Amino acid sequence: MIRRLSGSGRIALAVVAFLWAVAAVSPLFARRASEIRLGERLQAPSPGHPFGTDDLGRDVAARVVVATPISLAIGLVAAGVSLVVGFGIGAAAGYFGGATDLLLSRLIEVVLCFPVLFLLLALAAFLPPSPATVVLAIALTTWPSDARYARAEILKARNLDYARAARAAGAGPVRVLLRHLLPNALPPLLVSAAFGVSWAILAEAALSFLGVGLPAPASSWGGILSAAPAYIEDAWWLALFPGLALFATVSAYNLLAESLRHATTEAGRT
Repeated sequence: MIRRLSGSGRIALAVVAFLWAVAAVSPLFARRASEIRLGERLQAPSPGHPFGTDDLGRDVAARVVVATPISLAIGLVAAGVSLVVGFGIGAAAGYFGGATDLLLSRLIEVVLCFPVLFLLLALAAFLPPSPATVVLAIALTTWPSDARYARAEILKARNLDYARAARAAGAGPVRVLLRHLLPNALPPLLVSAAFGVSWAILAEAALSFLGVGLPAPASSWGGILSAAPAYIEDAWWLALFPGLALFATVSAYNLLAESLRHATTEAGRT
């Protein structure tokens, strides 16, 4: 699959790999990120502080590095939960058809009717603050897109010869879905999951920026950005560097997803 990626897709994959490498070494910067030095507050970028310091004198570069695994992990886990829920509902709708398909399709459409940001804020506000709450809130608002992909793929594959043969051999619905239909539905679902990771990272940043995301002392890029508006005129670096990290990550996952989509389309034609 990697050999089928476009040039931009390979660059995006390299950026994603680099970000996860940064996440792996982030514990080395934890002490520096939490060290308060009021005498060095709001210093501009310098050799000693490449990204400057915040209002408490903490090193912004270290804080961005330490926040990397939090943002990446929440994005990955939320997209994974969304994919599992979406595949389960979409696959059931596509495989069983009839009243089951009608009921589940209406459920998907109802969830899609609500503004995503409104649902995110409502869920995050009513649930106790924790990383699990953020993951759950994001997953519960993003699974319909995965469900639609899964339903479409299962509808195409359920009456193919290998699926009919499996049912004729006595395989039950779960076995047919997981062993025979899922492998063929997986490529487009992985594309959807890659898009889902980028959206989940962005959604978590929005929640943390608005003050309903991760509770202290956990800090993501959105949490770092939340302090920037108060000092935007005098300390532009508080918004620039976390924003660049967020922009680079979301762009890399989106480019990777687009490249995967193109690669799976080309593979389907050959």
